[in-house]
Amino acid sequence: MPPYRAASLSLVIPVFNEQDNIAPLLQRVHEALAAYSEPWEVLLVDDGSSDRTVAEATQGRIVYGSHVRCVPLARNFGQTAAMQAGIDLARGDVIATLDGDLQNDPIDIPRMVHRLLAEDLDLVSGWRKNRKDNLWLRKVPSAIANRLIRKITGVTLHDYGCSLKVFRASVIKGVRLYGEMHRFIPAWLATQTSPSRIQEEVVAHHPRTAGVSKYGLSRTFRVIIDLISVYFFMRFAARPAHFFGMLGLAFGAAGGVILSYLLVLKMLGERIGDRPLFMVGIMLVLIAVQILTTGVLSEMLSRTYYESKEVKSYHIRPAALAELELADWCQPSSTLSPTLAPS
Repeated sequence: MPPYRAASLSLVIPVFNEQDNIAPLLQRVHEALAAYSEPWEVLLVDDGSSDRTVAEATQGRIVYGSHVRCVPLARNFGQTAAMQAGIDLARGDVIATLDGDLQNDPIDIPRMVHRLLAEDLDLVSGWRKNRKDNLWLRKVPSAIANRLIRKITGVTLHDYGCSLKVFRASVIKGVRLYGEMHRFIPAWLATQTSPSRIQEEVVAHHPRTAGVSKYGLSRTFRVIIDLISVYFFMRFAARPAHFFGMLGLAFGAAGGVILSYLLVLKMLGERIGDRPLFMVGIMLVLIAVQILTTGVLSEMLSRTYYESKEVKSYHIRPAALAELELADWCQPSSTLSPTLAPS
């Protein structure tokens, strides 16, 4: 295994009404990272808690030191926004995320960081192989969601819902998270890096001992809706006209076939004006025109976005970029190479 440079580490932990878990969580974190050889920090991002979560986090800073950073959000924005806030403020070369309910075990983090650096990966995602959750309310919906996500995104992971993940900071900071997209971080990351640089590691999972779960069966439907957005952005963010174009051509072709059939009947002397199929054909053609027009407008918006904000449609690895910037020019020589000399 090739040598690698150790890296500073930031732990991002979104919390919401977890007052009873903060103190034991910080204790476990410090026990797990006691032997970590590089600088590290903890960011407790409070997502508008209504209990004593912020007070407990502040007390943790007093007990352990200023590397424990409390980030109180103005109100409850959701787990994705809280995670994004922590990632934005993280200073480490490597960023680890985990839940604040003590179900993720910080003891797994050093091993995951080691694998990320040793194998030159961009993400090591946790896999709760022996999950300690309710079968019907948590395990079954998650299994269905994971299968759907794998099928549609092409990123093969067993457990998309595990919050325990370790990222290369330079890559995850290039991804912006909105809505409830924290479940699809590996898929979003695949827009910035190769899926081969996204791997998973079996991690421990503990039953919840304090507080209450913030999730239920309703999240299954939100996952399906978000998955449609992920599919679109992964494949068509830079070329939306292709997506709408395919839909528009499909509707237009169906409408064209129907109207062509009716035209033949008309030429044979039959009445077509009072046939429902005639209206269906016209509606399909109109829908096709609207979808194609939407595609053109989406393409204009996409180009405006990339050009006005100087956002690139590609991502070069920082190490390679630094090497490219240091590259020298080939200086002209007074003596031509024999292979290039004129005959």
